[in-house]
Amino acid sequence: MCNACKGKFYITTPIYYPSAKLHIGHTYCTVATDAMARYKRLQGYDVMFLTGTDEHGQKIEDKAKAAGKTPKEFLDNIVEGPQGILDLWKLMNISNDRFIRTTDDYHCASIQKIFRKMYEKGDIYKGTYKGKYCKPCESFWTESQLVDGKCPDCGREVMDAEEEAYFFRLSKYADRVRHLLEDTDFLQPRSRVNEMVNNFIKPGLEDLCVSRTSFSWGIPVDFDPGHVVYVWVDALFNYTTALGFMNDRYHDYDKYWPADVHFVGKEIVRFHSIIWPAMLMSMEMPLPKHVYGHGWLVMDGGKMSKSKGNVVDPYVLAEKFGVDALRFFLLRTFPFGSDGNFSNELLIQTINMDLANDLGNLVSRTTAMVEKYFGGTLPTERLDTDADDDLKQMASTLRDRYETEMEHFQFQNALEQVFKTIQRANKYIDENAPWTLAKDPANRARLATVMYNLLETIRICAVLLTPFIPDSAEKIFDQIGACPCCRTWEKANVWGSLRPDVTVHKGEALFPRVDAEKALAELNAIQEAQRKAALPALELEPYAQEQVDFDTFCRSDFRAVKIKACEPVKKSDKLLKFTLDDGSGTDRTIVSGIRHYYQPEQLIGKTAVAVLNLPPRKMMGIPSCGMLISAVHKEKGEEKLHLLLLDDSIPAGAKLC
Repeated sequence: MCNACKGKFYITTPIYYPSAKLHIGHTYCTVATDAMARYKRLQGYDVMFLTGTDEHGQKIEDKAKAAGKTPKEFLDNIVEGPQGILDLWKLMNISNDRFIRTTDDYHCASIQKIFRKMYEKGDIYKGTYKGKYCKPCESFWTESQLVDGKCPDCGREVMDAEEEAYFFRLSKYADRVRHLLEDTDFLQPRSRVNEMVNNFIKPGLEDLCVSRTSFSWGIPVDFDPGHVVYVWVDALFNYTTALGFMNDRYHDYDKYWPADVHFVGKEIVRFHSIIWPAMLMSMEMPLPKHVYGHGWLVMDGGKMSKSKGNVVDPYVLAEKFGVDALRFFLLRTFPFGSDGNFSNELLIQTINMDLANDLGNLVSRTTAMVEKYFGGTLPTERLDTDADDDLKQMASTLRDRYETEMEHFQFQNALEQVFKTIQRANKYIDENAPWTLAKDPANRARLATVMYNLLETIRICAVLLTPFIPDSAEKIFDQIGACPCCRTWEKANVWGSLRPDVTVHKGEALFPRVDAEKALAELNAIQEAQRKAALPALELEPYAQEQVDFDTFCRSDFRAVKIKACEPVKKSDKLLKFTLDDGSGTDRTIVSGIRHYYQPEQLIGKTAVAVLNLPPRKMMGIPSCGMLISAVHKEKGEEKLHLLLLDDSIPAGAKLC
């Protein structure tokens, strides 16, 4: 069937914010989108699959400055540099048709035209923004929208913002957007609808800030120098500019728009289900058919975040376990509409159980038995029995059950249907015991039938696994002798499509079992090294915001002290006991928790600084009369401490002021 026969299918990922290298959460969304695109191509659709990067904004500007680069230099390294985003999608076998960068000239020119058109219509107007701003999310919030005074999306601190800005009349479209959400299947899964309506629509939609003057890294508003177009106009219209809307770079907007579905993370559902349709309404453009807000991959209950440093590098996992194994794990393990707890243990478990034990073992056993019993080529004689019916019925009807789940973006459920069939095939081997049949030449036709039924089941499953593990599916086809015409969607529900005298080609094991203990140890070491490498070279304690009056400060008695003796405190792994000359003529004892940083003999005879007028307190039963002063910081996440030491010519008891 030619691609044009079933019509078009346009699918997108969000465009990712490249403030740092992407992590497994971004890979999850992109692999899901790729699987859906491949599924539709398999069905015979003319597919357009778009992904890309959202490259403007204050955060990028700040990151580039800190790195000593221009914003474009900074971005080019992350997007196009070694192990950058383009390399990652190539590694993960992503079959996108287009890749857009919002710094592309054609996109920038289109955005200026779109902004002007909404302005001339009266849907964009100039005003002054005053409120709260979250830089990591590039989002403005009212005081009432904050959660515990912090950004409701990411939970981080917000800052006060006040500047001249242009606003989009979002409130004008509130009723139409509400109808779209409540009365259609535009937003999926349905649970997202209540969240949007209750949290944003019902409290009242405020007009949206759509330009900035406090930074310059953005698309200039061409009719008002000093303003740059703010992120959500710039980012959201990428889905149309990448098709040639208001530019001459491409010419298939009329062919593919509206999009069939936008796949987005749940944190940006608000922008795609409220702001995006409202802007399209303003432009009098068709709306996308669906927005699907998938869940997050979380670690220890928290969302993966580049800024939090709790991310998983997909390069490491793909190189260690294989690209198809990683693709499979992401879509087999987690329901697409819900959050999923990522762990290396779960990844290895999924590989060993589903790919090694079930699929890999089925293919390996079947091809090995065909080679052993028939020299690799099946005879054409057959002997069917009732023992075949269940497997044949299950396999020949699999495509319909699979299709139902895929059309609702339920990848986990679609794979579950496939693997129920694979598990049934493995059980079929045990039920029919080919090794017993092979002992009697009279059973030759029956043995050939069992082998053929297994190969045909594998073929059907491989067709339906193609969107998920494309390279491995091709290897399976080659091993079981499936000709190109047997690998199609049309033949996936036609039992008996393999040649009766099919020849197998047993190859290497598709998915070898993983030594869990060894792999976990290696992964933990790699990921810990990556975590430390990503940490800032130097971290200082936050500066105190509370002011101390001068008189209070002056009451603290800082003195030079000579260290006469120093020894570890028994039964403590962090305390040292100091005997000090404080100039009073009487020795002073101070206990300090710095044993991890110094050997006692290093400090004897040194001149240190102590606060003497603190009330005594017992530490491990020892009265400690004061506090030694140290300087503390972090290097690559590791705490460093230096006892504050003075010139030894300073006498004991000298006051610091």
